[in-house]
Amino acid sequence: MTAVLNFLWLIFGGLIAGVLWLIFAGIMFLSIIGIPWGRAAFNIGLFTFLPFGREAISRRDLTGKDDIGTGSLGLLGNVIWFILAGIWLAIFHIVAGVACFVSIIGIPFGIAHLKLAGISLAPIGKVIVPKEVAQEARRRSAAAAVDSKRAS
Repeated sequence: MTAVLNFLWLIFGGLIAGVLWLIFAGIMFLSIIGIPWGRAAFNIGLFTFLPFGREAISRRDLTGKDDIGTGSLGLLGNVIWFILAGIWLAIFHIVAGVACFVSIIGIPFGIAHLKLAGISLAPIGKVIVPKEVAQEARRRSAAAAVDSKRAS
């Protein structure tokens, strides 16, 4: 089912949206200071091509370790992203999602736009993985949190 939804998504605008995200990522990569945002835009672009069956999760949840994107520098990068681009991209995806919800056939595409709106707000420190991997990473993260609470 996800393959059919991804195929229809590509036909009805997902391909164009993904290409635009990749173009903007390339523009951001032109300056050294824009590399973190370019990487984030690249990840969103890849997610935009095939949003069904995949999720964006924190790299901390996936690996169990902090890195530069999940720490304080990642937070600063996400704040700058949110102010300059994230809020506007999220508004676009929310408006497009609401427009998709008008018809029954468009509901899955509206949900995909809402997923994209969520990652558009703060993409630094996120990784795109299959839903099963995201569920397992969250389960392991929760189990580690419970174990640390039990130990203290």
